[in-house]
Amino acid sequence: MNIQTEALTVSGQQWKEFTLTNDHGMVVSILDFGGIITKVLTPDRDGKLENVVVGFENYEAYLDNPGYFGALIGRVAGRIANSEFELDGKTYSLPNNEGVNHLHGGEPGFHKSIWTVVPFENNEEVGLTLTLNSPDGENGYPGNLRMTVTYTLTNDNSFTITYEGVSDQKTVLTATNHSYFNLSGNLKEDIQEHVITLDSSKFVELDDALIPTGAIVDVDDTVFDFRNGRQMKDGVTSEYKQNLVANHGYDHYFLFDHSNDVSAIVHDEKSGRELKVITDQPGVVMYTSNNFPMAYPLTERQPAQYLGLCLETQASPASIHHDGFPSVILEKDEKYFAKTTFIFGVDNN
Repeated sequence: MNIQTEALTVSGQQWKEFTLTNDHGMVVSILDFGGIITKVLTPDRDGKLENVVVGFENYEAYLDNPGYFGALIGRVAGRIANSEFELDGKTYSLPNNEGVNHLHGGEPGFHKSIWTVVPFENNEEVGLTLTLNSPDGENGYPGNLRMTVTYTLTNDNSFTITYEGVSDQKTVLTATNHSYFNLSGNLKEDIQEHVITLDSSKFVELDDALIPTGAIVDVDDTVFDFRNGRQMKDGVTSEYKQNLVANHGYDHYFLFDHSNDVSAIVHDEKSGRELKVITDQPGVVMYTSNNFPMAYPLTERQPAQYLGLCLETQASPASIHHDGFPSVILEKDEKYFAKTTFIFGVDNN
């Protein structure tokens, strides 16, 4: 196990990139800027190490980062309708950074903040503890919020992200990571033939602006039924209205049944790679990069639609405006805690 640190100067800013390596050669690289995961190297069934996340060729692109590649997201991951919410009779207005709506915490948000990073290392694990103080009123959110995020890599090729937060006022909070996974390795293929399994029997209906309508829909007899596994491309070719709303794919919140220990599995037949997701979160936004940002070249190739799969484990910002959704409200001095583990393996077939 080891950690390497590299100092970077990016458009006059001083950043650091931390590279975590376990005893089997798995590598995870992370910036203090945005807590961005820039690469994850894992073996295929033949033992070949390749990158399985999408990243930019040039670090300067992360200053803009239109796709939120690899970044920590908050205070609230997802879209807040009409860029406002109410707490105890008071209305809070947020910057509208996607039409009239507020997306992924606004700017700068967690994804464009410099986090304080402390590395740790022992015989069993290697990782980083990242902290950030978000002041009262930042992007319209109430409360001085102290966030701590821990990235941990172990020798069983598990990568765990824990999120902890506390605010001195009642506020809203649900954080996530926005990595785009592509198990083909070095972006050789898109993700349309990836087989995805989700422990979910319900998803959230979206309107044309990708805002939840308030309806929770059964997945039965739809291409949103991933309980027994299906290829991602089923949503690309589908004429189901919810796939069309998302520009021929998925950008939807799935509520986990939590009937299994593993909430999601992603498998790529060609490489043999498999990703298992274990989380304590109530659901996941599965985004299949239908509206992939085309502005900047990627590490291994030029950008293209369907190059990555985001699995954004989180509560639901729809709970701000609709009943029956996993809540994002955090009480004053209450401890926020969330944990998601990504386990990388191979099928050995």
